[in-house]
Amino acid sequence: MNLFKLIPVFAVLVCTAQSCVSPRVVEDLKSKSERCEVDNTTLKSENERLSSSKSELESEIGDYKKVLKGLKMDTGIMGTSLGKMTKNYDQINELYELLLSKNRELLAGNVSQTNQLMTKLQMTEEDLQKKEDELRLLERALNARKVDLDLIKSELADRAKRVEDLEKIISDKDAAVKRLKDLVANALKGFTGSGLTVEERNGKVYVSMEAKLLFSSGSTKIDPRGKKALVKLARVLETNRDVNVMVEGHTDSDKYQSSSGAIKDNWDLSVMRATAVVRILKESADIHPRRLTAAGRGQYFPIDDGETSAAKKKNRRIEVILSPKLDELFRLLETN
Repeated sequence: MNLFKLIPVFAVLVCTAQSCVSPRVVEDLKSKSERCEVDNTTLKSENERLSSSKSELESEIGDYKKVLKGLKMDTGIMGTSLGKMTKNYDQINELYELLLSKNRELLAGNVSQTNQLMTKLQMTEEDLQKKEDELRLLERALNARKVDLDLIKSELADRAKRVEDLEKIISDKDAAVKRLKDLVANALKGFTGSGLTVEERNGKVYVSMEAKLLFSSGSTKIDPRGKKALVKLARVLETNRDVNVMVEGHTDSDKYQSSSGAIKDNWDLSVMRATAVVRILKESADIHPRRLTAAGRGQYFPIDDGETSAAKKKNRRIEVILSPKLDELFRLLETN
């Protein structure tokens, strides 16, 4: 029975009871009525909560029904796919069995061919092994060549350095020879019109003086004018200590004639004239004798092979050959 419908009844009962029952009974009824109202309120609240829960559950049930429907559809699709896959699998399995059967037939019927293939395979493996052995030999040879190449490269680098040093020494020597030529030419420029020339040839400086500048005919005594030229040359040589001096005497081809027995021929004359020049150079400046050499060439190294007086005049000469010392160059060459 609905509690809301009982409330008027309880009210009538209370009124009636007030007129015919005792106050205590009325008080109990009133208290019960109040409890019923509290319970009624509680039941209302619980009813509302249950109604809300019911709505939520119904919503969730709807969602689950939708999911269930989708799953049923997916299950149907998957079942169809599974059926197709099963059919395909059966077909593939049949094909596989057929291929196995054919393979067994081929193996049974081609034993000879298989043996041939195995033989070729073995030969190929042997050939491959041979090639590998050859490759190892080539690698060892290549490594040896590489070591040799590295050694050659090192030697070439050393040689290149030596060549560079040689070129520098030669360049320095050429520069020194040119500087020496210029010094000598400047020192002797007052004698250039008197049969004196200064030239650079073969890395040396040649000071050529006609015999008339230094000596009278057939004499080995140096004239004063010639001595002046030699003194100037000696002073240049004194300040250039790295220069060796070779003095060569030359005559013409005319036979030497003299009443003196000291000089027998042109060779003697050329030697004595060269020695006289060396003495003047040594006495006129601080030149160590080790730097000086006297040599007689006689008539055997002529400038002009002619027999005219002009040719013979050219051939009668003193040549002072100035050579820079090449000790550093020789030391470098000895190390090669």
